[in-house]
Amino acid sequence: MSATTDVLHVELRDKVGTAATVRLRRQGKVPAVLYGHQEANQHLAIPVTDVKLLLRHHGKAVTLDGAIQDTALVSHVQFDPLGINVLHLDLIRVNLQEMVEVSVPIHIVGDAVGVRGGGVLLENLHEVEVRCPAGSIPESLLLDVNDLALGGHKLAGDLKLPEGVELVTSPEAVVAHVERPRGDEEPVDEVVAEGDAVKGVNK
Repeated sequence: MSATTDVLHVELRDKVGTAATVRLRRQGKVPAVLYGHQEANQHLAIPVTDVKLLLRHHGKAVTLDGAIQDTALVSHVQFDPLGINVLHLDLIRVNLQEMVEVSVPIHIVGDAVGVRGGGVLLENLHEVEVRCPAGSIPESLLLDVNDLALGGHKLAGDLKLPEGVELVTSPEAVVAHVERPRGDEEPVDEVVAEGDAVKGVNK
């Protein structure tokens, strides 16, 4: 999928600490810190609606608007213990033209031949590392599994990469494979062993 740059409307925070953070979250805002490029760290507040939209897009590169006009990369997202609400964002200043290495989720498309034949599609990797300009980070990378047969697999090298995006993860890494459902295999060893045991009894 194509890259998008989300806009985060930011305010400067003049107070930090637990109490100030709790008040901020009650106001529907997420605390964040912006750092990098050898500039001073800045403590920000971002509307939770902006953050939810960012996560929905799997966004990495963002444009900051409001108290600060800048571009940044989402470095870390801290969730609550249930993994539902965002507690904090770490943002790194970045030029949208500079090359960065980031993790991008994989989006599987198609109906595998092996699955139609009774197999099960298993995903070994859910994301890969890529290198590209900060302003051109794709939302996800597509993996076509239509021709994936029973016992077959797809590699990271099979992913469709947009122009300017370079794969950092090994191209030989297995992303997905189709295997026979458990219990479908013939218990050959057990049958042979049982036959041998019977022969031994009859001798």
